[in-house]
Amino acid sequence: MATKITSKKTKPSAKNNSVTFKSKVSRFLFKALLWFFGLSVFFVVLYKFVPVPFTPLMVIRAIENKFDGKENYFSHDWEPIENISPNLQKAVIVSEDGTFLTHNGFDFTAMQKAYKNNERGRRIKGGSTISQQTAKNVFLWQGRSYLRKGLEAYFTVLIELIWGKERIMEVYLNSIEMGNGIYGAQAATLHWYRKDATSLTKMQAAGIAAILPNPRKYSATSSSSYINNRKTKIVRLMRYVGKIEY
Repeated sequence: MATKITSKKTKPSAKNNSVTFKSKVSRFLFKALLWFFGLSVFFVVLYKFVPVPFTPLMVIRAIENKFDGKENYFSHDWEPIENISPNLQKAVIVSEDGTFLTHNGFDFTAMQKAYKNNERGRRIKGGSTISQQTAKNVFLWQGRSYLRKGLEAYFTVLIELIWGKERIMEVYLNSIEMGNGIYGAQAATLHWYRKDATSLTKMQAAGIAAILPNPRKYSATSSSSYINNRKTKIVRLMRYVGKIEY
């Protein structure tokens, strides 16, 4: 008499399910990381040659104005760096990042000084370089989270390696906020002085650089003591900057 042999199907254990789930998550994260690296490098390379059409801040400001019921004024004109006065280039260097031409993206002395100043008082002072500000403005959102700062450092390294100083300055001067709804040197110069960016005087360039800490609050043509003092200081420091060679 033949004996019938049957096999029992074993149910997958909770341990096996856990391993499978972790494996799937790991594969997903790995693929997501590869996509992020690939896309980030692609856009950094693209913007080395192509003008940046808009930035996340421009979109955020437009959304804020819509929800606040404010008029959505927007002006952004891209100009090659050859058409932007060297006076403005010098003004933003002395006011925002004195070691821009020599550092590799980060000014650790300024960052340490900013950290100490922030611990002593309530007013927060940043130690970001022009390279860091450019990376943040073009690729990221505003904020002070560790994630955003980490991504800022990553993009700063990329643009320093791929763009170089001249392109960083060109993108910076064409992308940063220089007034309420005003982005870039050409739009700012037309707005504040009714002229082209190529013909900015030292004092006019200093006026634009003076309002960069809070361009929606201050006016480049203001006669307030705060703005005038900043203008005077910037012009004085500009004298020590020779011909800019990137």
